[in-house]
Amino acid sequence: MNKKKNRLRRCKKIRFIFKKENKLRLVVYKTSRHIYTQIISQENNFSKVLVSASTLEKDLNIKYGGNKYAAKKIGKIIALRAIKKGISNVVYDRSGFKYHGRIKILAENSRKYGLVF
Repeated sequence: MNKKKNRLRRCKKIRFIFKKENKLRLVVYKTSRHIYTQIISQENNFSKVLVSASTLEKDLNIKYGGNKYAAKKIGKIIALRAIKKGISNVVYDRSGFKYHGRIKILAENSRKYGLVF
């Protein structure tokens, strides 16, 4: 198997468990140039995006979104937007990526600004 198939397999197992529990998920997706995050609610077999943030947003003034600085900034923004909407408890869905580097920085920074995993 290749890396992408392994990541998707890990992701599928975990999402099935989260779907049963009906909890809000903080979903993270990363590419080599950008980071995307969303808080998704799972109700009645429908997913609804409640809050989102990414390095593609123009008002953030991030020149390159594929580094740890961008992950810190996105972690802070997603946490502040979630708190503003009244969301404090989420489950961290890292989409099968290893808890290392940008994924870890984003999680730590969002915890720092008020989200509870």
